[in-house]
Amino acid sequence: MAKQRDHEGDDQFEALLRESAQVAADYDSGAEDSQPALLERQALRRVKGFSTELQDISEAEYRQLQLERVVLVGVWTEGSAEMAENSLAELKALAETAGSEVLDGLIQRRDKPDPATYIGSGKVSELKEIVVATGADTVICDGELSPSQLRQLEDKLKVKVVDRTALILDIFAQHAKSKEGKAQVELAQISYLLPRLRGWGESLSRQVGGRAAGGAGIGGRGPGETKIETDRRRIRDKQAKLRGEIKEMKVSRDTKRQERRRHRIPSVAIAGYTNAGKSSLLNVLTDAGVLVENALFATLDPTVRQSHTTDGRIFTLTDTVGFVRHLPHQLVDAFKSTLEEVQDADLIVHVVDGSHPDPFEQIRAVREVFDEIGASDIPEIIAVNKVDISDPTMIMNILRKESRAYAFSARSGFGVTGLVLAIESSLPILKVEIDAVIPYSRGDLVSAVHERGEIISQEYLAEGTSLHARVDAALAQQIADLVKG
Repeated sequence: MAKQRDHEGDDQFEALLRESAQVAADYDSGAEDSQPALLERQALRRVKGFSTELQDISEAEYRQLQLERVVLVGVWTEGSAEMAENSLAELKALAETAGSEVLDGLIQRRDKPDPATYIGSGKVSELKEIVVATGADTVICDGELSPSQLRQLEDKLKVKVVDRTALILDIFAQHAKSKEGKAQVELAQISYLLPRLRGWGESLSRQVGGRAAGGAGIGGRGPGETKIETDRRRIRDKQAKLRGEIKEMKVSRDTKRQERRRHRIPSVAIAGYTNAGKSSLLNVLTDAGVLVENALFATLDPTVRQSHTTDGRIFTLTDTVGFVRHLPHQLVDAFKSTLEEVQDADLIVHVVDGSHPDPFEQIRAVREVFDEIGASDIPEIIAVNKVDISDPTMIMNILRKESRAYAFSARSGFGVTGLVLAIESSLPILKVEIDAVIPYSRGDLVSAVHERGEIISQEYLAEGTSLHARVDAALAQQIADLVKG
């Protein structure tokens, strides 16, 4: 009998998925036209045909990452072959998001990356043959390369070499819109560039001094200071300036957050792996109109929107920047003020892409970042998105392994009602219960109870408004003082 019920439940679940897929197909037919920001972003594409070969590059710190035709390289040091292939597939998606055309990819099995060239000398020769055969102008490595590994590979391959960190930073630079976002990306970029600062020939090893400095002027001359030392000093000055600007912008964000906390407004952070559907969920829940794009790191600037529970309580929903495995430390440091939206939340809605080949690895990578920013103790709901295009067996596996997991589709609306109820039931409940008559002259307090509290009953009497409600401690004290007075 129990088996029959399970079988009927699976049939019902699959029927709902089929219905959801049909609704999603109808939705997609007109979705793109409603997003001017997406159309604008799609119109801005890299121009093909401009050479990016090494001989055209003068100084590393001034060259832009203009990816065109690329070959991918990965080193498989742990886990299964499937995990290594998934990692390279993610690198391909990153490269395509950055505007490049992926021509080929190869993976090498090693205990650890080669300290000199990341991959062994035999693989370097094989990689060079692939680069020549495909006509690639860039090689992207699926890891962070040391300055010496970068230099050795470029010397041997005779094309530009980029690592995973530089690629992610480039995507962030393309997608940053707000002043704070641009400053955070620039800080991350120059923090990454500083140890990799170098040039060709002797251009950066010459001593700077007097008129020989080419008009460097005051501050650019020094007793024996070389060009590379001058550039490092300028980059450090720029770092200090950017940190100051971000600190000033952080004040505004902190003030708003403290105001919400003072009024005891619960906050919900929508977090998760990049391209899992966080912005889509925010749009479904609040009609926020946030940019939605099927690309990695489409959202960089957090969006905060107000929402209400079915019983009238106010709470905020925040769309945050997506995470990725091996998220560069420069980004975590630079985006500290943005990630604080997750750190200070009362609840995290962890959105997972149910259609991904390995969603459990994505969950692990995101929770790793939660640990890094001190958000691992915050209550968490797993929201498994894209069930309309996912393998039902994988969805059921996630629902079984994660105790607080809910399946939904932001595109079709399937499962959204259940997710909303789960969010509402997980919000902190206002603890102080009041039963008081508030004079009509203090309508502001009645409004505050409606905005910040939970009304149990309300009655209009001759002497004022009789309220039975649950409110935060600060508001309860205000009302108590009024009644006593």
